Amino acid sequence: MGLAMARCFGDLGASLVLAARNAERLAGVAKEFEAKGVPVLTVPMDVRDPSQVDELLARTLERFRRVDILVNNAAGNFVCPAHELSVNGWNAVVNIVLNGTFYCSRAVGRHWIEQKQPGTILNIIATYAWHGGPGTVHSAAAKAGVLAMTRTLAVEWAPYRIRVNAIAPGPIDKTGGAEQLWATPEAAQRLQAAIPLGRFGEPEEVAHAAAYLVSDYASYITGECLVIDGGLWLGRNLFVERTPKRR
Repeated sequence: MGLAMARCFGDLGASLVLAARNAERLAGVAKEFEAKGVPVLTVPMDVRDPSQVDELLARTLERFRRVDILVNNAAGNFVCPAHELSVNGWNAVVNIVLNGTFYCSRAVGRHWIEQKQPGTILNIIATYAWHGGPGTVHSAAAKAGVLAMTRTLAVEWAPYRIRVNAIAPGPIDKTGGAEQLWATPEAAQRLQAAIPLGRFGEPEEVAHAAAYLVSDYASYITGECLVIDGGLWLGRNLFVERTPKRR
């Protein structure tokens, strides 16, 4: 999803700063954007380390002189019953999702406030932040924290003209999450059957929604969470057939 958002933003004229732990993958992505003439900076780093986050901001300002949009997309997840989840497993996910989001938001938000510059933050969460996610207690708890952070910062930073919103994607195909959460064809089929729209989402659909929320078209929206899940969470536990029978 992060790559799809970067492609979409680049096509719309943005300069890009891409951060991830995998330096080799970043280098490959950079070549794609450079071939299209999109200005891009890649920074191998770990959002769990506040000092690396500060270095990311410093390198961004050194290259582009300013930052206008922050997308907190780093995540980690795996399926594990809560009673079997190790402390290390819990901390790994919470540190990436919750702490990493805060470290990045704090660094960029503080810069905007000091510079008296408006900005936009977009956080990527999941619907189980509010309806629960059995088997993913670490991720559900962390995403719930990010949702609370989104709404809190939206109010706290509104006087500084900083907007903070979130997107909650449902099952999106062709992502790392797909490999973790529906690893077999049978699991994918069961999940797809539960989605009212009858299909998985595409990364580009998330990217288009992200582009809207960080743009001036959404200038009066802050503290909001936009769900992109084909109606999945609304259709949970319905006592009706998904597909009407033919007569």
